[in-house]
Amino acid sequence: MKYNVLIVDDEKLLADSMAEYFNLFQVATVATYSAKECLSFLEQNTTELILLDINLEDESGFELCKELRNKTSIPILFISARTSDDDQLIALNIGGDDYIQKPFSLSVLLAKVKAVLKRYGSKADKGYFDGRLNVNFESKQVFVNGKEKKLTVLEFKLLSYLIANKGKVLSKEDLFENVWKDKFTGDGTLNVHIRKIREAIEINPNQPKYIITIWGDGYKFTGGKE
Repeated sequence: MKYNVLIVDDEKLLADSMAEYFNLFQVATVATYSAKECLSFLEQNTTELILLDINLEDESGFELCKELRNKTSIPILFISARTSDDDQLIALNIGGDDYIQKPFSLSVLLAKVKAVLKRYGSKADKGYFDGRLNVNFESKQVFVNGKEKKLTVLEFKLLSYLIANKGKVLSKEDLFENVWKDKFTGDGTLNVHIRKIREAIEINPNQPKYIITIWGDGYKFTGGKE
């Protein structure tokens, strides 16, 4: 799978809370808790940025950074409670792109992360991720709890259009014209496709939380918040 941010920190509660916070703001993030877990994760997945703690239980973050730099040029931001200038100089000299001291504000850290992702051409705005549902517009893949769900080309196009207009009520006519490119498509066709998507992504398709029917108006993608 493709993520925006990989956190490597042996403070599990902190790492998990950071990942949860980032995911709330549509920055697809996952946490690992050791150098070994990080390397294993990257064998099967990709990320656009790494937040790396210096003090890991199994290996120094400095050593892990050196190892990563032999394989990838993606941005690495060190996060650490260590405040000496020497630590910061080492971090930057071995390939780190920034050094952020703990404790930090999650909102400030998120702003820094978003700035780096934007600078390096992130695809963070090219999909949807909330910790459960992951829709990648670029690869045209849908995952629920890490398991891929197969959609037809038209179903994926419909889901993507709903996500791109998250929070907006989209009329049937709007969907016909912008997804099917045919304003005369029938209601029955749309209803079947909506049902198929719900069966793929909803916990309970009969009580949808992602794609809500607005009776008399159309449909709305809510991000599972209703």
